[in-house]
Amino acid sequence: MSLTKFFYRFLGPFCLLVAPLLAHATAVALYYGTGIPLKEFRNFDIVVVEPDHPHDPVAQRKLGGELYAYVSVAEVQRDRAYYRNIPADWKLARNQDWDSEVIDQTPAAWPDFFAEQVVGPLWAHGYRGFFLDTLDSYRLARQFDEKAQQQGLIRVIETLHRRYPGIQLILNRGFEIVPAVRDKIRMVAAESLFRGWNAGQRRYVEVPAGDREWLLGQLNTIRQRDGIEILAIDYTPPHDRQLARETAARITALGFTPWVADGGLDSIGIGSIEVVPRRVLVVYNGDESPALNYANAHRFLQMPLNHMGYVVDYVDVTGELPETVFGDRHAGVVTWFSGSIPAGRQRALAGWLSGLVERKFPLAIIGDPGFAPDRAFAARLGLRTPLAPARVPLSISKQHAMMGFESAPLPNRSDLPVFQLGTASADVLLELQDDSRQRYLGGAILPWGGFILDPFALVEIPGTDQARWVVDPFAFLQAALRLPAIPVPDVTTENGRRLFFSHVDGDGFPSLAELPGSPIAAQVMLSEILEKYRIPTTVSVIEAEVAPHGLFPKLSPALEDIARRIFRLPHVEIASHTYAHPFIWDTGVSGLTGNENRLEGNYHLNVPGYTFDPQREIVGSTEYIRKRLAPAGKPVNILLWSGDTAPDARALRIAENAGLLNMNGGDTSITRQNPSLTAVGAFGIEKEGFLQVYAPITNENIYTNLWRGPYYGFERVIESFEMTGAPRRLKPVDIYYHTYSASKRAGLSAVHKAFAWAMAQPLHPVFASEYMRKVRDFHDIAIARDNGGWRINGNGELRTLRWAGLPPRLQDAAGVAGYCPDQEGQYIHLTGPAAWFAAGNDQTARPYLYEANARVTSWQDAPRSFTLRGHVPLEFSLANSQACQVRADGRLLSPVKTTRISNALTIQAFRTSHATAQIRLDCASR
Repeated sequence: MSLTKFFYRFLGPFCLLVAPLLAHATAVALYYGTGIPLKEFRNFDIVVVEPDHPHDPVAQRKLGGELYAYVSVAEVQRDRAYYRNIPADWKLARNQDWDSEVIDQTPAAWPDFFAEQVVGPLWAHGYRGFFLDTLDSYRLARQFDEKAQQQGLIRVIETLHRRYPGIQLILNRGFEIVPAVRDKIRMVAAESLFRGWNAGQRRYVEVPAGDREWLLGQLNTIRQRDGIEILAIDYTPPHDRQLARETAARITALGFTPWVADGGLDSIGIGSIEVVPRRVLVVYNGDESPALNYANAHRFLQMPLNHMGYVVDYVDVTGELPETVFGDRHAGVVTWFSGSIPAGRQRALAGWLSGLVERKFPLAIIGDPGFAPDRAFAARLGLRTPLAPARVPLSISKQHAMMGFESAPLPNRSDLPVFQLGTASADVLLELQDDSRQRYLGGAILPWGGFILDPFALVEIPGTDQARWVVDPFAFLQAALRLPAIPVPDVTTENGRRLFFSHVDGDGFPSLAELPGSPIAAQVMLSEILEKYRIPTTVSVIEAEVAPHGLFPKLSPALEDIARRIFRLPHVEIASHTYAHPFIWDTGVSGLTGNENRLEGNYHLNVPGYTFDPQREIVGSTEYIRKRLAPAGKPVNILLWSGDTAPDARALRIAENAGLLNMNGGDTSITRQNPSLTAVGAFGIEKEGFLQVYAPITNENIYTNLWRGPYYGFERVIESFEMTGAPRRLKPVDIYYHTYSASKRAGLSAVHKAFAWAMAQPLHPVFASEYMRKVRDFHDIAIARDNGGWRINGNGELRTLRWAGLPPRLQDAAGVAGYCPDQEGQYIHLTGPAAWFAAGNDQTARPYLYEANARVTSWQDAPRSFTLRGHVPLEFSLANSQACQVRADGRLLSPVKTTRISNALTIQAFRTSHATAQIRLDCASR
């Protein structure tokens, strides 16, 4: 699929203006592995895959791009399903390098056999494109008729077109038959133009000049004579991304489409676009915490990485370390240990880290190396180990600007120094000296990455459960991992405005409020909060609290009636808060302190005769709500985790398989009393490939000392909103509370204050489900460098990129509605799942969307019009629209405010009384 067709499919008529301006080559990838999800390749127009692996071409078509099935025409291996059906006399020879049989192309029955038994099942599976390989393999035979073999190949291609109308074909070589089939093929491919893979010797080779010149002659002839696009496939070691990048550039300079990858084609190579690796591999010690949820690496490190645009993969050092880590998918590796790892794993870790350093793969070491580094290991890092222990006390002799981020670093361990400066050039973060003036490193940035040792990464505040960053985690990770500036997918914002929603855990639904008449708390919540603040709110119930077969059968009729009235509200979406409210989701986790429920053996509400069953908790509770409480046609597709909010992979799998979104956990509770980013959680956590989305801000239970008081404590959530909004916008605004807040006047007042603050801010209301989908999209979205700009492809849920460079050049951007400034650069507003932009100054002062409290659901540039769809009356601002008439659904709008930012930029703000409108600009010609 050409890029023009690609953008037109996903972005609509808007592309009619911009697509002709984009001189992009077709982006083609070849991937024969199974280990990397194909969503990583979604920016490519074509991805050639091994069809015996479990790929879904129909699903990939929805993600973006087209899967082409690899099929060998003139060779077959024994593991192919159709091998046993091939007559013995059709086998010409053997290819020893690939352990395959060479097939004679001359039998009259061969074309139909190939169409029916090789291509037919793949066509039925959804493949519409095919990469035809081994076209020249008949030359491996001792005797063959060249012309007859070529005629056989031509008949195969003609048969495929006759049997499968619309089939798309890429030929790998077969140069001699191209003139006869040029109207039936999409591209011609050739391997090893500059660099190749010797399968027999298992090594990478440079192609001899003579071979290259001959191949160039063939390819240039086909391109010039037949007008067919050329795909050149070269091979380089997977760890040498720079060589791959240079090779792809050499191929591009010749006018060919490049793909440069490893010899097995099981990594993300470099083609006409280069995928930006957005994952960081974090290695932790599972023995240091009861579960991943409680490990420092997750609690403290993931949030900064998420904010910088990166997804985290975790590896427990007590298990097996990955054999290979390359730069195709991972941007770097981080280790965080609080002390020595198990003795049996230390040598393996040291060797593994040494391999990373030798391959120049970015590495950051935080806390403790995990073992006592010897001289050889230190030398690999360009450092030295001290000849003698340091003499205390230690004093700071040099301190980098990124140190002292949230507290002054105070050395408190005599055994700290493990490194001294060696042969490597270093940007010293912290230098210490003892009374003999011996100097040691507490941290440094080096050519291979960087390290920061305890206690200079993070310190715990004695007598509290609080911690403080000593090093600036954003600056350290950026420098150590050499993270480039990328457009950051941002889940906090859409169309420039910070997201805002509310969600309610059902705990306390049957409680009697301490108010006149002792009304049911759920009724108070309905009348005082839900009916007053008509913003998107997600409300849940606990089945065992409200159902007639639950804990309060006499109250159940009234409780179910209240629930039904709540769920009928148009601004309320429905969620389950489980069946029996599990306090502990993973009963196999031990060693947690301070968890009274675990200590007392209370794993869920005391439902007589019930034993914990995650299927019943997750699926059963949602079915109860659907059948008894939800209005007809209103979905129940959300599960809000209860208790410790730490489900294991099994529970996450159950929710995923049931089609449920899920959220809760994370415990973001930063306040002026605890003003540390260590109190800001990540976006979520992945376990065995299943994602748990964390609540952006924690609930009143934390602010009220586990609902022991003060009951007005939830007022402090406003501090959390403010401190996660600046100086970095880290989280959306989420007013998250339990039904029991309505049982006390102080609790209600705190919720009212939170809403009063939110309603006074310029926010973008969404449902919690919309936010959850954004976080899922954050994990899925693919970014690639393309033609001096950036190509983005996601699920269409996440619509904001945070960009620290020059503004997007709107004159040739695609899928971009506009942008507005941010504290860290600017927010770029996307119109759908796919986009392309380059940074720079526009040559024309065209109108664009500056901000809005609603989603862009359609965008058209000629004439300029777009649809905004939100949940509250529309508010939006346009830049450079002062020479335009602005209409909403045909009605002329006057700006409610005009602000002149500079001579080149004027912003006009508009409002409508509706939540959805078609906006049209009629502008004077410029």
